[in-house]
Amino acid sequence: MANDLTRHFAERTKQMKASEVRELLKLLQVPDMISFAGGFPNPETFPVEIVRDIVCDVLKKDGAQALQYGITEGYAPLRQSVAERMRKKGMDAQMDSVLIVSGSQQVIDLTAKVFVDPKDTIVVSAPTYLTALTGWTVAQASFESIPIDENNMRMDIFEDRMKKLVKRPNPPKIVYVLPNFHNPAGVTMPEKSRRRLVDLASDYDFLIIEDDPYGELRYVGEDIKPIKSWDDEGRVIYMSTFSKILSPGLRVGWVVAHPDILQKLVIAKQSTDVCANVLGQRIAHEYVVQGYIDPQIEKIKKLYSRKMDLMLAGMSEFMPSEIRWTKPEGGMFIWVNLPEGMESQELLKKALKKRVAFVSGRAFFAEPSQGNFALRLNFTHPSDEMITEGLRRLGSVVNQELVSRWDRSPENMDRKMEDALKGRLVGKS
Repeated sequence: MANDLTRHFAERTKQMKASEVRELLKLLQVPDMISFAGGFPNPETFPVEIVRDIVCDVLKKDGAQALQYGITEGYAPLRQSVAERMRKKGMDAQMDSVLIVSGSQQVIDLTAKVFVDPKDTIVVSAPTYLTALTGWTVAQASFESIPIDENNMRMDIFEDRMKKLVKRPNPPKIVYVLPNFHNPAGVTMPEKSRRRLVDLASDYDFLIIEDDPYGELRYVGEDIKPIKSWDDEGRVIYMSTFSKILSPGLRVGWVVAHPDILQKLVIAKQSTDVCANVLGQRIAHEYVVQGYIDPQIEKIKKLYSRKMDLMLAGMSEFMPSEIRWTKPEGGMFIWVNLPEGMESQELLKKALKKRVAFVSGRAFFAEPSQGNFALRLNFTHPSDEMITEGLRRLGSVVNQELVSRWDRSPENMDRKMEDALKGRLVGKS
């Protein structure tokens, strides 16, 4: 007889659930499946030859150290080069305010360990990055969701909500934002809102986690300085990554934070993975200091800009007028709002039969029922041909669903009943 081992699990494991995106990625193995589900960079952008040469050079010059454990804070020259790049963005960043992490996703885990007690409230946008939700849920956090619009988080609603939340015995400690090309919605927070958020952090005594993995990937308009650049009280924890501008496989990201916060994050990291990938850190550093990074970013932007335009054109061509979607200025995603009553989860089941996949909107909400009528599409990973063909397939599913809904509408059912009765009467006459 098999033993029931689940009784040994910690209470917090009840909050654990698999990422819907990761589960959908298994569908990539299905022949002829076109996936808009993942948030993958396009492998065409990976600088394979440059990385190969860097690895050979690093191993030749300092192979023993490159293959050894490193300090938890990260490879000092990389921390210095990251700080220099952050200063160009307006931050007061020094080497001792930079921590190298195992991809910026690790910051979610570290901040959970450092800041979050059970039932603590984290303020997020609705929708928001799904793995941030799953990471803090394991720490037994609760969430307060603020709707978004074309300017990212609705600051008017946020201010009204904070006035009430700070009166609670346990007011919010953290506000989590994705100001640039929001995942999943693709929208960007204007400078006025960024400045206002910093002021409110001081007024209501909370910290801001600024997640900026896509900030370098702007295709339209002018760059806006990070929220961290207006932070003069050390309340903003800025996180970013080399995953979108070099390679996700290296698992190298960084945090810029006040030294007091950084010290606690370092201690938490020591019990997590000791240090980030040392060889990966060396590669990232050489990639920056040898001058490869900016030309590479321009190459990526050129490719992704074309793909974004192709997807937006395909949406206009294949989607019915009842569908609405965002028009990003950069990043990797567009957000699609379906007509009331057309549930994305049911639509996904039908789309998969047509060999096209997306992520249902519910995955991106702390209260999943809020996302029933939305979905996320990625435009960076599929080929140009797959974008067009995938949208043609998806458009046919959406159009068919609209026709089916019209057939099932009360007005149309009444009309059909009248026609049937008339037919019977005509047949008897």
